[in-house]
Amino acid sequence: MKRKSRRNRTLAVTGGTGFVGSHLLRAARSEGYEIRALTRGWRPPEEGIDWVDGALDRDDSLAKLCESADAIVHIAGLINASSRAAFDAVNVGGTANLIDAARGAGVRRFVHISSLAAREPELSDYGRSKARSELVVAASGLDWTIIRPPAVYGPGDRETFELFKMARRGLVALPPRGRFSVIHVEDLCRLILAVVDEPDTIGETYEPDDGVANGWEHRHFARTLGRAFGRRTATVAMPRVVMHGASHVDRLVRRDKARLTPDRVRYFCHPDWVITAEHRPPERLWNPQIRTPTGLKQTAEWYAAQGWLK
Repeated sequence: MKRKSRRNRTLAVTGGTGFVGSHLLRAARSEGYEIRALTRGWRPPEEGIDWVDGALDRDDSLAKLCESADAIVHIAGLINASSRAAFDAVNVGGTANLIDAARGAGVRRFVHISSLAAREPELSDYGRSKARSELVVAASGLDWTIIRPPAVYGPGDRETFELFKMARRGLVALPPRGRFSVIHVEDLCRLILAVVDEPDTIGETYEPDDGVANGWEHRHFARTLGRAFGRRTATVAMPRVVMHGASHVDRLVRRDKARLTPDRVRYFCHPDWVITAEHRPPERLWNPQIRTPTGLKQTAEWYAAQGWLK
């Protein structure tokens, strides 16, 4: 793959209006990339970003997104949906549509942001759809790299925000016992940009984390999060049956906007979401820079400054 100065390169990005994507756009701009990013609806002009109004099921907008791009970073996807078909339509079908657009525009480099959930596709419809999206990417014939992040946290995230709210109150409800890996969003974005121009990463699947061997035990993480607020935090492990009941209540109350769905309960209750050591990115390419206790404290301070923790 011929390498050019980043200042002369254009990244085509999906999911740029979301949590990870918005951080990636800032990081990429600071490194001199020109950005073309997909958005649903109008966005105010931003220096260095060419917003393309469209969606993963609109071929015209995907063609415009990919035109003259040097590389594609595909972040967009559903993490919560009411059915398997809905997950497949976006996470699998949308990925296939973007690959077709890349081929049509002659773009070879394709970085696919998947999920650690793809490692256990039988557990959830979400994980199944991400695993299928990886198969589509691997069969594309493009110069692809797949990144499977574990739990991602950082300023602006609304998924882990629920944990921060509980920790601030001093009581964190957790899934049954288990371990998991985490990564700060800025470290994830550094990895994404590191692989874009690195030919040795083509055809590789990476599972990055914060560098904590064997991940975090649920209670240890909750107590570390409590210390970000300067307090001791009590924890309670929620039995699977209780979490399933809570998911049905959440659906009754928030309907299609429910965050705790039966699909997510199956995902959350799996005891091992620790990254696989052999899939960790090589040290010559990337290492995490943000220690999780420090990152949690900085994120808690951001939530407080933004008025989210009322």
